[in-house]
Amino acid sequence: MNKLPLAIAVDLCGCPNRCLHCWLGHMPNRDMEPGADEWIVGLFRPYFQQIAFYSWLREPDFCPDYRARWERDKALSVGCQPERFELASFWRLVRDPDYVNFLEELRIPCVQLSFFGMEAETDRYVGRRGAFRELLEATELLLRHGIRPRWQGFLNEENREALVALLGLSRELELSQRCEALGGEFRFFVHAGSCEGENRRLYPIRIRKDHIPAELLPYFLNYDRLHTEAELWESWRELSSPYVPSARGQLVLYVANNYDLFFNFTHMRPEWRIGNLKSDPIKELLRRITEEDIPALRAARGISLGELTRRWGAPDSTRAFEPEDYQSYLLNTHLEHGGIL
Repeated sequence: MNKLPLAIAVDLCGCPNRCLHCWLGHMPNRDMEPGADEWIVGLFRPYFQQIAFYSWLREPDFCPDYRARWERDKALSVGCQPERFELASFWRLVRDPDYVNFLEELRIPCVQLSFFGMEAETDRYVGRRGAFRELLEATELLLRHGIRPRWQGFLNEENREALVALLGLSRELELSQRCEALGGEFRFFVHAGSCEGENRRLYPIRIRKDHIPAELLPYFLNYDRLHTEAELWESWRELSSPYVPSARGQLVLYVANNYDLFFNFTHMRPEWRIGNLKSDPIKELLRRITEEDIPALRAARGISLGELTRRWGAPDSTRAFEPEDYQSYLLNTHLEHGGIL
C-alpha cells in the first residue's frame, strides 16, 4: 500500500474553451463512458491509502449535473476529499442561474478569472466570441453573491498595452472597494504563463522583461523570481546535473478522455505518456509511476541542464522566464527535436 497521497484528475466532460495559452494542450471534447470514474478509482484503490478524485482537468463543472458530480467526486475519493482551488466555470456562470448559488453554498471566498487583454484579445485567446463580456458578467454575478473575483492576465508582447487597459477597467469598476466591502481584497495579477502546450507556440511573442509596462510591474506574479533568457543561459550553460521533474511530495496523475495516463509535470504529449489504463496492466503502470520510467524522464536523465541550455537556449534573448518554466521549455524543446532515448 502506497502511503504517498494520490490525486487523479480526469478529463471526464471536456472544456468549452480553446485557449491559446493552455499548458495542457488542446484535446478533443467528448464525454467518457458511464462508470468510467468509478472504474478508474477502482484500479488504484488497492494500492493507495488516499485518493482525491477530480472529474475535470481543464475547466471545472463543465457538465450539466455539476451538483451531483461534485458529490460523486467526494464519494469516490478515498481517505481524503478533493479541493475546489477557488476555480469555477465562467462559461456556466453566465448560462446557468443556479450555478452561482452552488458556488455560494460551497463557501468559496474567491474565484479566479483569466483575461488576455480587453475584448478583442480575450475573445481570440479563449477561442470564443463573447468570452470577454462573459468574464465581466461573471465578475458581477460573483460580487452580488458575496464571492470575490480574482483577475489574472496572461502577458505577452502583443497584448501588453491591452492588459494595462484591463487594469484601468478594474479600477473603473471599483473592484478593490467592492471586494473590501465583502471583507477581503481584490487581486489583479499578470504573468507570462508556462511555455508548454499551446503556450509553446507563443514563444516568439513571449514578453521581454524590459518590455513589461511599468504600470504592470507591481502586479507581476513572482517578479522577484523573473529572469531574462540570457541571464538563465549564462547561469546554466556549464551545469553538469540534469533537470528531471519528479512527483516528490504528492503524486498527481492526469487521465485523458481516451484513458491515456500522464504525470502533471507538463503538457500531455506522447513522450510524457505513462501508458493507457485500458490497454496496460495496472501493475506495470504503477511500476512506471513509482520508478518514473517514461520516455521523457529517461531522456531527461541522459542530458545535463548545461547541454540543454547550450543546445536549445538563446543567449541574447530578453524573454522573461521563471527558472522552472525555462527548464521545462528547454527539456520539451529537446524532446520535440528527437531527444527521446
